[in-house]
Amino acid sequence: MFIKTADANLLVSAFGRGPRTFVAHGGWVGSGELWHAPFDILSRSWRTVTYDHRGTGGTTHKAAAITFEMLVADLFTVLDRLDIKDCVIAAESAGAAIVLEAVLRRPERFSGLVVVAGRYSGARTPQRDQLIGGCKANFPATMEAFVNACTPEDDCDAERAWGKQIVNRSNGPAAIQLLECLEEIEIESRLASIAIPTLVLHGSRDVITPLSSSETLAALIPNARLVIAEGAGHVPTVTRPEWIADQVESFFGKPAA
Repeated sequence: MFIKTADANLLVSAFGRGPRTFVAHGGWVGSGELWHAPFDILSRSWRTVTYDHRGTGGTTHKAAAITFEMLVADLFTVLDRLDIKDCVIAAESAGAAIVLEAVLRRPERFSGLVVVAGRYSGARTPQRDQLIGGCKANFPATMEAFVNACTPEDDCDAERAWGKQIVNRSNGPAAIQLLECLEEIEIESRLASIAIPTLVLHGSRDVITPLSSSETLAALIPNARLVIAEGAGHVPTVTRPEWIADQVESFFGKPAA
C-alpha cells in the first residue's frame, strides 16, 4: 500500500499479525525489499513492516532534493499512519543513520534496535566520492559493481541478480542525493544515550562498511551486542535471511503466538 503525504507516496509492505512489531529500513539505494526474505520467517510470530524510502523502489516524491530531515520524518509518518506506538526498529547500511536519529529523538517509540552493517557517520570518504562519481558517469555500471562488491558469498547468483534489480529501481540523481544528505550529520557523540536493547550484525567479508564501524557502534551503545556472520558480505538480509531472523529472535525472544 501507499502512504501519501503532501510531497511523497511511500510504498509500504506489512506482513504478519504478531503481538510485537518489527519495522525495518533499507540501505542506500536498497529499498525495503532488502528485508523481505528475513520477514518471511519473522512474520510468523511478529508483525513486520518495511517501506521504500525516497529515491528507492516504488516510492515517489516531489521534493527538489532528498534531505536527511525528510527521511527521518518519513519514518515517523509510517509509524503514525500505521498506528505503531512501539516497535523494534531495524536498518541496513546507510539506513542506520535514519533509524539511529529517530531513536535519539523519540526513544519512547522504540523497544529495541537492530543495525546491520550500519553506516552512521557524516564524514566524507574516498569510497563515497567514488560512488558519487560513478553515479554521475554511468549509474547502471556503478550499480553492477556495487552489488557485486556487496555479495562476495559463494552460491548467491540468484540473490546477486535480485539485488541488482532492487538498486536499479533508483537512479543516479537520487543515489547522489541519498549520499550527500548524510554529510555533516552528527550521531556518534550521542550514541551513549541510547538505552534500548541493541543488536548489531555484520558480515565478516563486508567490504562496503568496515567491521570497525559496527564494533564502535556496539561499544558506544549500552546494552548492545555485536554478532558477526562468518563469510557473509554487506547484505546478509538478502544472502543470510535465516541467520538474520535467528539472531533477532535469539536476542529479543520469540513473541508468544
